[in-house]
Amino acid sequence: MDSCTFADLGVSDSVRAVLLARGIETPFPVQELVLPVADSGRDVLVKSPTGSGKTLAFGLPLVEGTEPGGRRPVALVLAPTRELANQIETELAPLAAARKLRVAVCYGGVSMANQARDAKRADIIVATPGRLLDLSRRGQVSLAEIEVLVLDEADRMLDMGFLPQVDAIVALLPTDRQTMFFSATLDGAVGQLAKRFTRDAAILSVVDGPGSEEPLSERLEQSFAACASTSDRTRQLLDLINDEAGLVLVFCRTRRGAGRLAERLSEKGVSAGEMHGDLSQSQRERALRNFGKGRTRVLVATDVAARGIDLDDIGLVVNFDPPEDQAAYTHRVGRTARAGRSGRAVTLVMPEHAEQVGRIAASLGLHEGWTSTGYAMAPPRVLYGSRKRGSVFAPGRKPRPRPGGSGAPTDNAAPRRNRVPRGSRPTA
Repeated sequence: MDSCTFADLGVSDSVRAVLLARGIETPFPVQELVLPVADSGRDVLVKSPTGSGKTLAFGLPLVEGTEPGGRRPVALVLAPTRELANQIETELAPLAAARKLRVAVCYGGVSMANQARDAKRADIIVATPGRLLDLSRRGQVSLAEIEVLVLDEADRMLDMGFLPQVDAIVALLPTDRQTMFFSATLDGAVGQLAKRFTRDAAILSVVDGPGSEEPLSERLEQSFAACASTSDRTRQLLDLINDEAGLVLVFCRTRRGAGRLAERLSEKGVSAGEMHGDLSQSQRERALRNFGKGRTRVLVATDVAARGIDLDDIGLVVNFDPPEDQAAYTHRVGRTARAGRSGRAVTLVMPEHAEQVGRIAASLGLHEGWTSTGYAMAPPRVLYGSRKRGSVFAPGRKPRPRPGGSGAPTDNAAPRRNRVPRGSRPTA
């Protein structure tokens, strides 16, 4: 499929014109894989890394498969954070407008009344689970005619504890729907969740980012640096920033730590912004916008706040504070070396965190990058994705069993009035 085009994948002329105006001329591998299956109406499970082009992989089928003029939403995209939801809406809105469709976004931190008004008359809703559930329970948004459900970054949704809300939302959807499930992994609890929410799903996997035959490990330079003290750690961070020509994303573990570090960098003459949960939604959007446009070259962020950062120009990621576990490390460094580009990730290691970070390095096979720290590499062990369930900061605790429940959705199927026929759908 070397010469595959968007036209070959059934993308309309009007939508292709929007893609071309954005400089997107040929499909990425994940889009080539997903579009034909999604257009058939079959459920899909997609293992795909961040930055691989997955938003268009589910967005194009949504836009092309929906007819304008419906009275209620017929497609729903769930995302774990408001930044990611906002970003998805921004990417889909121009494509939807080309087909006279309406997209609404719903997330916490802003006016519920305005979001309810927009969502009520939208064709496609992009939402975080908590806010959407609130709107639905208030009777302000109907999910009775949803025909396509997309779960984006489902692994992160699970890690962040959104399973009860997602379960409740799925219970409100028609059983005769199509589900597209996107995750960085389909193993363990995520794989079990995928089986619960899909039927006869096609399992698709994209090993690396768009248009690149080179594995991520070849494009991403990963290293670790030992720091003798907190002042030495700050000095090394400044050296890394000064040596980097592109955008720099710095991770801190706490909101307060991120704010303090951003202030410290600004005092040193570095153009730095901050992004964490203590900021309002408008402040977070402004910080991300300034960073994306290069007005601030450094962004200091916490893990959750950074989940929606999807920029191709980040040349360096610095773990100023250590990641909680292997999953958090992978999420952080995945903010660079995107869209086939190269990038660097450096983890600054204080003595008290050497053993913990060493285990992450060992589990990822980063022995060469770890050697320069001078610390011994501890053997890897199983780590879990949240401090409450065990992490490098609380390694002794084991995960509690999640509440049971089949999660089977109720049968709220409604007659289709505004969807393009998508082929035969699987039966239960």
